[in-house]
Amino acid sequence: MIANAKKKITDAALGAFGWLDDRFHVTEIFEHTAGHHIPKSTSSWFYVFGSATLLCLIIQLITGTLLAMVYVPSADQAYTTLTYLNYDIPLGWMLRAIHYWGSNFMVAIMLIHMTQVYLFGAYKYPREITWMSGVLLLLITLGLAFTGQVMRFDEDAYWGIGIGASITGRSPIIGGEAVQMLLGGPIINSETLSRFFALHVFVLPGAILAIIVLHLRMVLLKGINEWPTPGVLVNRETYDKHYATIIRKEGIPFTPHGIGKDLIAGAVVIGGILLCAIIFGPKGPLGPPDPTMIDAHPRPDWAFMWIFAVAALMPDWAETLAFLVIPPIAIAFLFALPFYNNTGEKHWSRRPFAVLTVLFLYLSLGLLTVWGFTSPWSPDMIAWRAAETPAPFVKAKTPLELQGLVVLQQKQCRNCHAIDGIGGKRGPDLADVGSRLTAPQLARQVIQGGGNMPAYGKNLTPYEVDALVAYMVSLHPPGTTPALDSAKPAVYPEENSKKNAKPEAAHGEAG
Repeated sequence: MIANAKKKITDAALGAFGWLDDRFHVTEIFEHTAGHHIPKSTSSWFYVFGSATLLCLIIQLITGTLLAMVYVPSADQAYTTLTYLNYDIPLGWMLRAIHYWGSNFMVAIMLIHMTQVYLFGAYKYPREITWMSGVLLLLITLGLAFTGQVMRFDEDAYWGIGIGASITGRSPIIGGEAVQMLLGGPIINSETLSRFFALHVFVLPGAILAIIVLHLRMVLLKGINEWPTPGVLVNRETYDKHYATIIRKEGIPFTPHGIGKDLIAGAVVIGGILLCAIIFGPKGPLGPPDPTMIDAHPRPDWAFMWIFAVAALMPDWAETLAFLVIPPIAIAFLFALPFYNNTGEKHWSRRPFAVLTVLFLYLSLGLLTVWGFTSPWSPDMIAWRAAETPAPFVKAKTPLELQGLVVLQQKQCRNCHAIDGIGGKRGPDLADVGSRLTAPQLARQVIQGGGNMPAYGKNLTPYEVDALVAYMVSLHPPGTTPALDSAKPAVYPEENSKKNAKPEAAHGEAG
């Protein structure tokens, strides 16, 4: 009885599916998309980054749509909206955090995916358009990350827009008009935020979805690049036949046999985003977007931190070259790559130049990013009142030296100079300055300046200079002597002790 009922239900379900399949060609669509055959060698952990990036985009679209229901793209309400999301709406902070960390994961995973594709030679024949659409997706993703930072409309966003407008304004001929179009006027205001909101919510997501359709279509048409084998070269005349042979001999359907690692990687990505969201929460909003605040500490998100470092470190004459000449050349190089390096070896072990290029780029961008976060060239504007002085640098000081410490704090020297790592990093650490410079050298440096240090001669009284120098002379590691004046004969500790001992001895002998 039960068996007959099950059979009737099964037959009915199959009949319904057959009816739908006959109208919508579901089976045929599945076989040509999710069920398409891939080389067995591509069922590898190295091939999961593309699907992981797509998963991040889906998360961004869902969370972004929910955020857009509350967010008000207005200069006077955007900041309030975000604080409302953070503190008043239940789990609003979690929604923002998932969106923020989803963006970070998406950028990072896409960079890894592009690197893997480059090192595996997957841009070569016949996958030129697949690579070019991938470059477009990377650029749009970075555009989404930047416009997403602007949506916070805090001090980071305000100054980020300002720097972007400054770079745009350097464009020859169209610079002024381009800035006007970017900002919606001469200053950063509601029109500016509204334009970036339209870019972030409508233009860039629409563009990325269109390019993804093209990208996936090319993946289905030209196949997934097989695992490269050393010595197996790409030849335009023979590659298509070679790839067809691979699929015929060892091809497996992506679903269900090749999708396993992608599903695990997707679970790891979702877990990572949720974990970061719970532990670190959303970013900002930080300080309000007030250009009159002189102690603002704006920083871009990590994906653009290297640009921040380049802008801070390069000489003025090189800025136009760095921002308006090199980037278009680099992007053109990426688009042209599959045309001037279209055939030949794919395996990274036989392409040392490709490996060195990747290492150079990651080391350079990584180092610039670290410098951007630490920003040693920028004073810490609140260090003079917030940076504490370690106890060893206060104890056993004379009244004059302690007064010098007070001068050091009040004149905001700590904004640029740290003591034992605490304080600004623009100038050298003062923890051992007494063993490097003599009292006259320190006085000259304070009064006249030098290097990147301004002269403080007109801002300090002679007494303040004496106290400041006395304190800095006292800063030397335990067991070491203060710096000696090289113009005077060296006096070794033993001689110095004898010198000091003689008067006492003489005094003793005299009675």
